[in-house]
Amino acid sequence: VWSLSVWLTLRVSVRLMQTQSSRKSRAVRDTLRHVKVKESRRQGELHGPSTVYVQVLGAGSRDNGASLYVFSEYNRYCKMFFFVCVLFVSRIKIARLDNIFLTRMSWETAGGLSGMILTLKDTGVPQCVLSGPPQLCINNTKITLIDCLFLFLSAAVRPYTEPQYKDDTMTVSQVPLFCDGNDLKHIRVTHFSSHIMIINVSFHLLRPYGAQNHIFCLMFPQLHSKKGNFMALKAKEMGLPVGTAAIGPIIEALKAGKTVTHEGKEIRPEELCTPADPGPVFLVVDCPSEDFIQPLCTNHVLQRYQTGGSEDSTALVVHMTPESVLDTDEYKSWMERFPSSTEHLVMNEQTFTPHNTRSHKLQTQLNLIHPEIFPPLKLYKTKEPPASLRVPNVRAECLMKFQLRPKLEWQRDAIPSCDSEEFVKEAAEVPKFLVEVEECRKFQAAKFPEIVFLGTGSSLPMKIRNVSGTLVNISSSQSLLLDCGEGTFGQLCRHYGDDVDEILSRLSTIFVSHLHADHHTGLIHLLLERERALNSLGKAFSPVYLIAPVQIMTWLNQYHDHCQQILSQINIIPSKFLCDGAEVPKVKTKSLIQAALKKNDLVKFQTCYVRHCKNAFACSLTHQSGWQLVFSGDTMPCDAVVNMGKNATLLIHEATLEDGMEEEACEKRHSTTSQAIGIGMKMNAEFIVLNHFSQRYAKIPLFSDDFNGKVGISFDHMRIRFGDFPMLPRLIRPLKALFAEEIEEMEERRERREMKKTAEPPSNGESGTSRQPDEMSKGAKREQDDLNQETAIKRLKTN
Repeated sequence: VWSLSVWLTLRVSVRLMQTQSSRKSRAVRDTLRHVKVKESRRQGELHGPSTVYVQVLGAGSRDNGASLYVFSEYNRYCKMFFFVCVLFVSRIKIARLDNIFLTRMSWETAGGLSGMILTLKDTGVPQCVLSGPPQLCINNTKITLIDCLFLFLSAAVRPYTEPQYKDDTMTVSQVPLFCDGNDLKHIRVTHFSSHIMIINVSFHLLRPYGAQNHIFCLMFPQLHSKKGNFMALKAKEMGLPVGTAAIGPIIEALKAGKTVTHEGKEIRPEELCTPADPGPVFLVVDCPSEDFIQPLCTNHVLQRYQTGGSEDSTALVVHMTPESVLDTDEYKSWMERFPSSTEHLVMNEQTFTPHNTRSHKLQTQLNLIHPEIFPPLKLYKTKEPPASLRVPNVRAECLMKFQLRPKLEWQRDAIPSCDSEEFVKEAAEVPKFLVEVEECRKFQAAKFPEIVFLGTGSSLPMKIRNVSGTLVNISSSQSLLLDCGEGTFGQLCRHYGDDVDEILSRLSTIFVSHLHADHHTGLIHLLLERERALNSLGKAFSPVYLIAPVQIMTWLNQYHDHCQQILSQINIIPSKFLCDGAEVPKVKTKSLIQAALKKNDLVKFQTCYVRHCKNAFACSLTHQSGWQLVFSGDTMPCDAVVNMGKNATLLIHEATLEDGMEEEACEKRHSTTSQAIGIGMKMNAEFIVLNHFSQRYAKIPLFSDDFNGKVGISFDHMRIRFGDFPMLPRLIRPLKALFAEEIEEMEERRERREMKKTAEPPSNGESGTSRQPDEMSKGAKREQDDLNQETAIKRLKTN
């Protein structure tokens, strides 16, 4: 994988210190089998892997940025350019992923790495090597990033100054060469096993606050050479002792290129061994703008890889390059210098293919139940015309492969297919589904306010449920976002398609409930895309009002100082100043609060502390027309939420776990289904929508006996208005029919869990089958955890 940036330091210090709350605690796994094999493999006898391919994870579309995965039977690498979320990790096995590489330090290239690191840790990967530009290290120290990652994964930073790196697949030797301004003076050259090379062109781009290194990388991986295969049948015909112990030394000598003598007859290597494979080369180009074209085209190091007939000639060039750069005469001419045998793969926003079949399938089937509440997903299509390239090229598709060994060829068998007709047919064959659908009738609803659920899962993004994000379209001109988990912008793209820029331009306010990764790590990407949308539409730029725990500024300041300027994108309003009775010390903050209320036509925006982690908040919005929406964020049952939302129009409350798991919910500081409904009933809310489901309930949660005509459940891309409240409970029956198998499996798991719990012997002389959690001891432990977390953060800041 191509590595990661310093912004992760503070994100890890906040998110990772609290992992016990947002992810299920897991015991440390035994060393993975492939690691033991790797350790037992004798060094110095590497003959090159037999199977190697390059696979597209993200094809480069706006909602699914370019990312490349390199697999060999020895190692797995991932060239990461904007790994949006971990949606694709479930499509590939990452247990052997041990190298991460980055080419540039920006959210575009590093935005998904926090989730990747956490996933690698959960998978049991013992170590991952991170490579990238100078911003990986601050003040010439490997530090902040490593200190944080060591909490979860043994991670090593390979700085650009380190002379050599070697593993079972390749050896990396780095010769750093830099340039200043626009005059090319130095090129950074990295040799892999004397064959594989990464070229990084480093520029000092002038910024208002000074100069900062930026790196554009060309990557030239060439596989370890592979010795020829021994032709056993021919050897047997020649009278060699095939099948006996005596053949071993003969094979070893022939593969080493030595001539052997058997029974007085001289046998040359070429007689019994296929020719050796020196290893194909492929080139990865991340050329983000026209400023880099001249250094690219005048780079003399490239010439040996652009000459046909040479062992170093390139088999594949991957262009992670914008269409505007591809369409320049200089870039086209540079592409033409490669031999005609070279394949060209283009990964950018001209890609329009879906990448998540399960999400499209689910939304297509839900659309049968109610086409307004479950609108079909859309594809974003750029308005930029495609470049008229003069060489044959292939446009990337998700999970497309280019095989480097044993044979150079394209492989398309893994590309996901979205056949809507097949999805509809499959749903129609579900017993009683169509009958239940007929029972649902449309209700006419006022257009606004409109609530669009972009992420309804917890902890980490999955194929069907993304992590927290809820868009509230207050009017035709104003929108507000409740939480902004990883991949939120991608969900907006898939929901609105070509209209996503218009939606982003209406977004004026973002509320972040707390600083767990599944609630805030999509923020920076969303801010950058919002700026792009305003520029594209020719609208005046204005910062968003960011209502969040003030501690989020530590993370944003780190990213601003070391990667990209983003502080001009926000006006921060600390959540604690919106609590009932709170004193607002600064005049500027008071004016921002009033401006945010006026912008959104609200008479009140209130927050309250909730029972989750430190500095976790719920919020309540009261509109000028009288409606009130309450959003719980993550919390255990909390009276403060009840008091804040008395007689609310709508309560959106987390229901992470099913009934019967109250003890686990208490430990993780979340709510069960009935507990969430209970809060809504105490509040006397007109309607309750449950969300933030554990990913164990990927398709549908288990329904409790407390479900009534005032309760509905949320799905990703579900769109509701207040007039839809009478319809939502009526959706339960067709949903139960559509997901009957999944519900049956979950009920069976619940029965097994209850039987196991019943069979457990009572502890400390207690009787009964269940034990209530010791609230006092758990509360004391939580207080101590908060103190430990605060101490650790202070230590990181001191470092």
